[in-house]
Amino acid sequence: MPDDTNLLERIARELKDIRELTSFMVNAIREAESEIPEKMRRFILYMHAAHDIVNLYHENGQPPPPWVLREMERCDDRFRQLLTEAHTDGGAFEKVRREMAEDPENRWDHTRQLTKPKENS
Repeated sequence: MPDDTNLLERIARELKDIRELTSFMVNAIREAESEIPEKMRRFILYMHAAHDIVNLYHENGQPPPPWVLREMERCDDRFRQLLTEAHTDGGAFEKVRREMAEDPENRWDHTRQLTKPKENS
C-alpha cells in the first residue's frame, strides 16, 4: 500500500493535469466563441436538423407535415433576428466584420455595413 506522501503527490499531479486541460479547453471555447457565439452555433445546428427533417419527407415522396413547415418558418424568422442582433453595434459578427474590413486581400467588401462612429458634441 502506498504511503500517504506518495498518494498525495499523485493526487496533486492529477489535479494539476485536470486544471491544465480544463484551462486549455476553456480558452479554446472562448477563442471559438469570438468568431461564432455558442447561441448562434447551436441554433444553426438545430435549424439545419429541422431542414433535414423537411428533406427526409421530400426524399420519401411525401409533403412535410404542417407542424414541420411551421417550425421552419419560426427558424427562418429567428435566424434573421439572431443575425440582426449579431451584426448590430457591439454584436459578435459586427466586431469580426470590423477586423475583416482591414484586410486588403479580401475578396468581398466587408466595409459596406459598417457605420461611422458617432461624434460626441
